[in-house]
Amino acid sequence: MIVVFGSINVDVLVPVPHLPAASETVLGGDYVVAPGGKGGNQALAAAKAGAAVTLIGAVGQDAFAETALSLLRRNGVYLSLVAAMVQPTGCAIITVDPAGENQIAVASCANLRARATQVPDSLLDLKTVLVLQREVPDAENAALITRARQRGGRVVLSLAPAGPIAPAKFEDIDFLIANEGEAATLGDPAEMARQLRRGLVITRGAEGAVAMLRDGSTVAVPALAIEPVDTTGAGDAFAGVFAAGFDRGLPLDLTLRRASAAASLSCLAVGAQAAMPGRAEIDAAVSRLPA
Repeated sequence: MIVVFGSINVDVLVPVPHLPAASETVLGGDYVVAPGGKGGNQALAAAKAGAAVTLIGAVGQDAFAETALSLLRRNGVYLSLVAAMVQPTGCAIITVDPAGENQIAVASCANLRARATQVPDSLLDLKTVLVLQREVPDAENAALITRARQRGGRVVLSLAPAGPIAPAKFEDIDFLIANEGEAATLGDPAEMARQLRRGLVITRGAEGAVAMLRDGSTVAVPALAIEPVDTTGAGDAFAGVFAAGFDRGLPLDLTLRRASAAASLSCLAVGAQAAMPGRAEIDAAVSRLPA
């Protein structure tokens, strides 16, 4: 099964003719309020890809909490370990231009109160893939990485947003997933891959993705040729579907191809969670990927 520990937000999406420059006000169209947060997005992506998923994090005791959890609940994600805090539910303000590119500002709020102690040891054993991101406190992620490794669990960490993972140890992480910008903060990617238990996965947008493995080998996969509507959540779709394939024990090449196809499909509609594809859509898309 998959255990996701991470952020749970509402997204306020504003379509704009162009992304704002510094100090610029840009008038946009009608806004949309939708569920989001990297933890919630990845949990939903994995669930829609067919995995059994538990999400653990924190929301507020406000109206936004129900919005943030709505699609997760509807798609069978186990939510009983999500804590309700006095702080507001996290919120992301997202501007999206006509090419689908975005700018995002996040008010973390309740996400900063998520604690590793919410995760029982029974959910960190060898049957578990623990999925993490960096929108909750680093120390809590690090504590879970250590506990999961001690109990035989597997760990997938998205380096999003980019930043240090200390005091966690790279050798306790199976796969680290980063986009090209995030990967650039790591130094030499081949050297980084050698420090991980299995390897580094770099997503490359329209160019697909490449896995650089601990043994020095690489596996590259393409992306679907699409006209993106909104790229918000594409990285989370990739990570969630990748984790689902890893959990199922699929070959790495097929796991990467499914994740790449899902990320492409997620760019075809506005919003993060509303655009996450289902297992049948992913299956069909994988067959359309170039060899």
